[in-house]
Amino acid sequence: MSNPPSLRDHFLIAMPALADPNFSHTVTYICEHNEDGAMGIVINRLMAITLADVLEQMAIVPSSRLDTTQAVHEGGPVQPEHGFVIHSPVGAWESSLGISEQIALTTSRDILAAIAHAEGPSRHLIALGYAGWGPGQLEQEMAQNAWLSGPASLEILFELPLEKRWAAAAELLGVDLNLISSEIGHA
Repeated sequence: MSNPPSLRDHFLIAMPALADPNFSHTVTYICEHNEDGAMGIVINRLMAITLADVLEQMAIVPSSRLDTTQAVHEGGPVQPEHGFVIHSPVGAWESSLGISEQIALTTSRDILAAIAHAEGPSRHLIALGYAGWGPGQLEQEMAQNAWLSGPASLEILFELPLEKRWAAAAELLGVDLNLISSEIGHA
């Protein structure tokens, strides 16, 4: 049996009928996907925590020029105390996972210190927690029509307003989520 294609550097788009409150109407950027499972960061949910809160917790004093009011993303239900930064360009940080030629996921303190001093990557998304699936779990959920998947877009990942990301990610596939019925049956 061959391995299914990797969804690394893809968006995982929740189908309208997905009722799990952790993932309803979400877009998850898949950072790793292999025979051991999958890991991603939800990119369209914010927490009540700001960048100022994170920097204070880590004892990093930000530059006075930095807008520390930006909200931190709710990356997923797994390890919500753990921080992640999805960023472009990739750069050279202490603990990074290169996802594509343009995007990396970093978990080390040095990137937050650089962001705090306006020396970090030009595009970044800061999240607490992640979404994770065990071996075969994501493939099973996809077979049950819980998710759509398609190639990621830098514009959606870093620039588009959060409330537009879910529909825009589906539109990349030519899908209008408003036209999908949650009812299943037979013709």
